[in-house]
Amino acid sequence: MKAYLALINVTLKLAMRERNVLFFNYLFPLIFFFAFGTFMGAKAGGTLTRVISMVLVIGVLGSGLFGAGMRTVAEREANILRRYKVTPISPLPILVANIVGGWALYLPAVFLIIGLSHFIYGMPWPERFGSLLVLLSVGICTFRALGLIIASVANSMSESNILIQLLYMPMLFASGATIPISLMPGYMQVVAQFMPAAYLSTGIQRILLRGDSLLDTAGPLGALLLCMALATFISVKLFRWEKEQKIAGNAKLWVAAVLLPFFALGTYQAYSMEHVTESKLLDRQIRRANPRLIRGGRVFVGDGTVLESASILTRNGHIEEIYTGAPPDPDSLGAELIEAAGKTVLPGLVDLHVHLGAPGAVLGNPSDYEAERNTERALAAQLYAGVTAVRAVGLDAPSLAVSARVNRGERLGAEVLATGDVGGAAQTQGAASMSEAFQRALAKLVPEGRSPLMPALALRESLEAARGGRPEILDDTLAEQVAAAGSIAATRAALTARPAYLSPYFQLPMSVPEAREALVQALRKKEPVAAGTGAGAFLALHGAAMHEELRLWVKAGASPEQALRAATYDAARAAGADKRIGLIAKGYEANLLIVDGNALQDIAATERISDVLFKGEHIARQELFEQK
Repeated sequence: MKAYLALINVTLKLAMRERNVLFFNYLFPLIFFFAFGTFMGAKAGGTLTRVISMVLVIGVLGSGLFGAGMRTVAEREANILRRYKVTPISPLPILVANIVGGWALYLPAVFLIIGLSHFIYGMPWPERFGSLLVLLSVGICTFRALGLIIASVANSMSESNILIQLLYMPMLFASGATIPISLMPGYMQVVAQFMPAAYLSTGIQRILLRGDSLLDTAGPLGALLLCMALATFISVKLFRWEKEQKIAGNAKLWVAAVLLPFFALGTYQAYSMEHVTESKLLDRQIRRANPRLIRGGRVFVGDGTVLESASILTRNGHIEEIYTGAPPDPDSLGAELIEAAGKTVLPGLVDLHVHLGAPGAVLGNPSDYEAERNTERALAAQLYAGVTAVRAVGLDAPSLAVSARVNRGERLGAEVLATGDVGGAAQTQGAASMSEAFQRALAKLVPEGRSPLMPALALRESLEAARGGRPEILDDTLAEQVAAAGSIAATRAALTARPAYLSPYFQLPMSVPEAREALVQALRKKEPVAAGTGAGAFLALHGAAMHEELRLWVKAGASPEQALRAATYDAARAAGADKRIGLIAKGYEANLLIVDGNALQDIAATERISDVLFKGEHIARQELFEQK
């Protein structure tokens, strides 16, 4: 043990005398930290987490591969190792001192980066700082061990540099260390699964973003430990004291042998794609964590309260603060600014009755009628239109699978709140109100027996239009935006031809006037009401149907405030989700719809969508239909 401690002490003293060691361990990471932070607009949010992960992984790779690998070769070529040979010491203490010394030199850089992130950008201290230090410690020791085996098989400095670059460059650019895995093409995502740095990068993000423990990263952590043990063992076996000692060319294959644990892990991940999925989830969480300030809009809270001019700060996917006076400067908050002056800010809309597997229109080709594909587009269309949560009925297995992926964040789309086979009952409900069968089915889904009246005016109007062969409902701009390519023209043709497969829609006894009267009576008596559109039924297009429902409520006699409340807070309450969605309030999920104009005076303003935020993420709406 004395030999180990003495060598570690000597290693540290020698390293501290070298300016390049101090530069690459401390100044170099700082350059990357501020450069990436400025270039990526890192603020106190998810993007800052990505910057921290990038800088730490780059530091680990540089210290491990270059620091350990090239330094050992340099010492051998300078005949420093030859001097150790005359002492009664084996290669193992020298190699261990190299690994531990590099770890001790690198660790202060971790505290430096985390400290700067906290004091400059306001990032909270990591919830599991200990787990982060352990993961980084294993990472630095593993990559230093890899650097040592490169030093063992390289016959010169130039040769070691080539071998190091062959490992360093792919791990830098193809492991997710600098380019997020979720942004890579499919084949590169598979390649990334074989890179040790990929698991280190993901592990850092999981600990910083979610507060994951070491047990949550046990698989990658175990692979790193095994790789470290193998690399150290082989380095001892191939250790050379003098530069005159040459090694056979095939010995370089030991570098590949050491990476066998990651070959096995990568093979499994290339098949299961679990790590790619995890990377996508982390990328989504990073976007949702970023702070955003919505400034100066008219805010409809959801429960009837209206703030004529207010600003909303979102962070980590939730509403952090609501300012009724002048808000702080967005730069002081580190927040993206969204101007809302002259606009109305609403809670994300909630639709309590949708058919996800049905497209709501005639599709161009018979092969397009696929439940999984239709569900993906339906949930994307709902979110595109500002509907951030739906309750689906009559789901089949493919639709359930898609709903689960969307709810986990693997795909973007409206959240699916609940499922139940009530679709058949819904189509046979009476004219004035829902049928007893539908009410009983709905009651099973609604907690505490709170079953609101859902007049489903959009559904009734759509079916009336279908029976009358009226295509005017398809002229709506939002309907054209959310419809699949070619479906509007195909639906118009079907309304003219009236094919047999549409005959059920032409025969259903739906009375719009009686449904309107039922709604008016319920509002007059202050009975519970909520918005459900029947989206997915013929001519009731996903997303567009909710705005049609709001318009029809106001046409029937409801005020815009009553219609909006039914589609936000009252719908969330009926679904049992009113403790987290349906209101614009501190602590609630940041599901927000920003529209041009005053939706409380002109309900048609809800279709003039300016911005949609979903769980704090600023949605690029057109990209919703381009997801793969």
